[in-house]
Amino acid sequence: MKWKVLVTAPYLQPVLDRFRGELEARGVALVVPPVSERLEEEELLPLMAEIDGVMCGDDRFTRRVIEASPRLKVLSKWGTGVDSLDAAACRERGVAIRRTPDAFSVPVAETVLGFVLAFTRQIVAGNADMHRGRWQKLPGRVLAECTLGVIGVGDTGKAVTRAVRPLGMRVLGHDIREIPAAFVEETGLCPTGLDVLLEQADFVSLHTDLNPTSFHLMNDARFERMRPGAVLINTSRGPVVDEQALVRALASGRIAGAALDVFEQEPLPADSPLLAMDNVLMSPHNANSSSLYWEKIHRRTIDSLLGVLEGGK
Repeated sequence: MKWKVLVTAPYLQPVLDRFRGELEARGVALVVPPVSERLEEEELLPLMAEIDGVMCGDDRFTRRVIEASPRLKVLSKWGTGVDSLDAAACRERGVAIRRTPDAFSVPVAETVLGFVLAFTRQIVAGNADMHRGRWQKLPGRVLAECTLGVIGVGDTGKAVTRAVRPLGMRVLGHDIREIPAAFVEETGLCPTGLDVLLEQADFVSLHTDLNPTSFHLMNDARFERMRPGAVLINTSRGPVVDEQALVRALASGRIAGAALDVFEQEPLPADSPLLAMDNVLMSPHNANSSSLYWEKIHRRTIDSLLGVLEGGK
């Protein structure tokens, strides 16, 4: 075999046998360690000495791991976010990073829509009342009564805007980059500053990469800016939100609720105060779930890996 490839992407591992014949025919020997959520630095270090390429998830490819990988040529990320990969160390060592932009925009957008509807239509609260034997009619809203604030109008932020606008929801958008005029015209999105968005939005939905400018973007000061009764939605990266500040904002009633698919520590610790809060909806970093989209990402991850190994693309 020409190359030894480590496969740590937990969504790719279960279906890898479907691609094994093709990969082996093209000179790839697969190394598939047990993975639950991700591999940490200390778990990766003993695996990397003879590895030429990796098809990875959110594994911690730190500088120490990169420098302990003398044959490594490419990290092909199953998904979009590459904040767990030390980009500077990869550049210095000539290791290519490949990812799959716009990988899960539609599934994530539909997850956001589901979270919004769960709050506006009181779906979760009404279901809980019924299971407790309480027949209580709860006040609801339709989307045309509400404003959504989208922080980060990239591929996923655009998909969220497209999902809710036909239902009559007003959408504010904020991004550190200029939002394309054609998209504004197409959707009716209202570009605005971050403070204005926080002050006016009934729902604030986060769609930023995790980087130094977005780490703890939502902190005590930003929660103070949010309008009373507003709800925070995070389907981006956990550390974009200061969870302790979020707990304070929820406990004090400063905001009405939160819907979270991602967390600062994953899996979420059993002692997290978020677990005891009835006004918090949670899912286990699962907003990308879609067999259709997963299949596309399997293929793109493999093709990206082979593109570098076979031709340096």
